[in-house]
Amino acid sequence: MPICEIFGSISPTVPQTLNSGEDISVYMVFSCAFLLLLRLWKFYRPPHEHCLLGKGAPVASELALEYLLLLRNNHLASSFNTTSENSTKENDQYLVERPSVLGSNLPEAKIPVKGQIPGTSSPTQPVFIDSFPKFKAWYCQHKACIASTLSGLVRGNPVHQIADRLLNMMYRKTSKGGTLVSTPGASTSSSLTSSSGSIGEEASLRPLLPAWDILGAVPFVVDAVLTACAHGRLLPRELTTGLRDLVDFLPASLAAIVSYFTAEVTRGVWKPASMNGTDWPSPAANLQNIEAEIKEVLAATGVHVPSLMVGGNAPATLPLPLAALVSLTITFKLDKASEFLHGVAGPALESTAAGRPWPSTPIVAALWAQKVRRWHDYIVFFSSRTVFKQDKHAVVQLLRSCFAAALGSSNSLMSKLTVHGGVGALLGHGFRSHLAPGGMSPVAPGFLYMRTNRAIYDIMFITEEILSLVVEAARGLSTMGMNEQCGQTGKSAYRLKSCQLSLATAMAKVKQASTLGASLLCVTGGSGLVQMLYQETLPTWFLSGNGTKPRIGSNLSILEGYAIAHFSILCGACAWGINNSSLSKKRAQIINYHLEFMVSALQEKISVGCEHATWRTYVLGFLSMMITCAPNWISDVNLETLRKLATGLRRWREPELALALLEGGGRTAMSAAAEFVMSF
Repeated sequence: MPICEIFGSISPTVPQTLNSGEDISVYMVFSCAFLLLLRLWKFYRPPHEHCLLGKGAPVASELALEYLLLLRNNHLASSFNTTSENSTKENDQYLVERPSVLGSNLPEAKIPVKGQIPGTSSPTQPVFIDSFPKFKAWYCQHKACIASTLSGLVRGNPVHQIADRLLNMMYRKTSKGGTLVSTPGASTSSSLTSSSGSIGEEASLRPLLPAWDILGAVPFVVDAVLTACAHGRLLPRELTTGLRDLVDFLPASLAAIVSYFTAEVTRGVWKPASMNGTDWPSPAANLQNIEAEIKEVLAATGVHVPSLMVGGNAPATLPLPLAALVSLTITFKLDKASEFLHGVAGPALESTAAGRPWPSTPIVAALWAQKVRRWHDYIVFFSSRTVFKQDKHAVVQLLRSCFAAALGSSNSLMSKLTVHGGVGALLGHGFRSHLAPGGMSPVAPGFLYMRTNRAIYDIMFITEEILSLVVEAARGLSTMGMNEQCGQTGKSAYRLKSCQLSLATAMAKVKQASTLGASLLCVTGGSGLVQMLYQETLPTWFLSGNGTKPRIGSNLSILEGYAIAHFSILCGACAWGINNSSLSKKRAQIINYHLEFMVSALQEKISVGCEHATWRTYVLGFLSMMITCAPNWISDVNLETLRKLATGLRRWREPELALALLEGGGRTAMSAAAEFVMSF
């Protein structure tokens, strides 16, 4: 941020040549720092993602600039608190010697770490965006561009003048005796000229202004050229060439171009562009193959989506801003000097295409596969993730495949299950295209989900789906073990007491299923989905008896209740930890809420809809694991809630568990524990 603030405020000079032969300029230094900073946060995400995800938002959606600065400042504060006061004073007085970066003729400067350079700060001081006024101005413009369409510029405005100069630079050879492009508020005489110019004239057309001033005018330039293209005053190829010239002039302008195009695509106000190979590049050569290979990747993981039909003879079209963006990106070279451009444009292009109806992603993938054939399998794999952004049913199928792979889908519980299940079957060996003789090797469902879950728009339904899969796995595994190992039929097949080995095996697999469920839930939505689990999903599930089927014996209900308890404890431990931390306050609120729900059911103020054996096993299992695995949780529980829980447990003839619960409450619960003992 200090590099961007400083170099973006300097007017460019003649580029200098390094010993390696590479030219370096103020624009290049600014662009490298600026684009690298943008890669740290998801600036390219469509605007509807900022409000759709809500409290269950995945971690990736929280990587906004303010969030990154908050993380940095909080980490700094926690580290600063562990240092001694003497060390702090020494750091404040410490001076560093460094050579000047502004010129070799300047003497070495001694400056305090707290900084004499505007916008810089000590490594021990918090950083706020207000300390960087130029960067903040661009950031506010970026958010305004996402929120609404651009407003017209007033003629004579400095931004308007810069935009006109940029247009003259971009289309100096395009206009022939007439006006092609004009910025909002401009007259026809102040737009593109018909001069083809010499090399000297071309150099004179380049506005040698600070980078921040140019970035502020880029959105209006892009809006002008896209509008001209939509009205037929600018050819698509001329549009692409002009944008490429702008990026070559100031590489950092790619960020403003991407920001504008992604926002305009989501608004849906632009007419579609026909990718016919004449005006825009055509994907027809390999579009159907790309679509078919995407379906193969999904089918290998057990996902079948009938809506993904091959386009056939239908013309391939893209929204005009998306067509312009993909046409621009395929003009970038594949060399080391262009890596920072691909790092910004690539994720933006993928995210933007994924937000449009099918087959926008296959069209973009086909165009890029034509450009870089060695990336074919990689492009197909990443394009397959788009399906899960648009189809909830596909996400459910992938989750089922994850459980089937980890637990094994064999009919033999003792042999084939342990051979084909486990982490190896769940995650596979990653993405391997070069090892498969006939093309890309099948991808494991867990690996595909790990590369997909952060990009799913709506994740609020996943909590209930994973809970249902955990319960379903508990039922299926226990039934499988009893039927095969007991060797009995009818009602006697459900007598687990005569098959202790089968019970132990079923319990182990139930733990495996609940562990998998907790892992998938936490990597998908973090603490937001875990909070929903405790406050909404679990109470609703128990009250409604969701998924309850007629039972022949109670042992299936016991396994089911234990699976839910183990799943809940693991989710809470992953989200909030088991020790005292900064999340202890939030954890205490959620745990108290959930335990009060238990108290209401124990006091028969509410009636649960599931079987009593399932509910009893869940309560006993949850409290037992909380006492043994997360004792710090108990100290956060209200004393009155602990009293009521102990009373309910004694009514269930579980006095030892009730006493252990009160003992875990610490000093504040000692009197309640004594009263409980004296009441016997």
